[in-house]
Amino acid sequence: MSQSMETPIVIGPAGPVRASVIWLHGLGADGHDFEPIVPQLRLPEALGVRFVFPHAPHRPVTVNGGFVMRAWYDILSSDLQQQPDLDGIADSAGYLSELVTQEIAQGVPRERLVLAGFSQGGVVALHAALQMEQKPAGVLALSTYRAQRTGSASGLRVLQVHGTQDPVVPLAAALQARAALQAMGAEVAWHEYPMPHSVHPDEVADIGRWLRERLG
Repeated sequence: MSQSMETPIVIGPAGPVRASVIWLHGLGADGHDFEPIVPQLRLPEALGVRFVFPHAPHRPVTVNGGFVMRAWYDILSSDLQQQPDLDGIADSAGYLSELVTQEIAQGVPRERLVLAGFSQGGVVALHAALQMEQKPAGVLALSTYRAQRTGSASGLRVLQVHGTQDPVVPLAAALQARAALQAMGAEVAWHEYPMPHSVHPDEVADIGRWLRERLG
């Protein structure tokens, strides 16, 4: 997949790079989607955080009548737990792992590297982290769910956030994901907000606080 992928958007710190966050967008969006959130996180410049925002490839999405849009994998049913596109998820997780390798090659230690994803992007970020023998600093799992139960979560730290009014990824699916991650050995910090499938101002503050704790 990586040979045909577009170059990610990169927002670097003013000074030396000391940590990285690779952030995957959701279905139908692109790498610009979470670009505006960077200054809102209010991270100290001393943390030296570089943000990497990849673009998903264009592909037909079955649940949307085969319409071609940016997607990390196909969605075959409105019931997200049914017929997950495991090959597509694994393919995108492999691409994410390549981005991790690139960040490490540029001098960012794995323990100062966070994977993040919204909705579809969160599924891929979690899948990639669970397949890694050496875990990253953590995973930001935003309004997302788990499509596969394989891998190891021992030593993995996750900030999982979700809207109580989410009509796209039901709250029940997120709670199931939290239970599965905890059963696999992950340390999960959970926050929920009165919002639909979106981002809440309090969520942004919680993400900033969590990143400061993980990368400080």
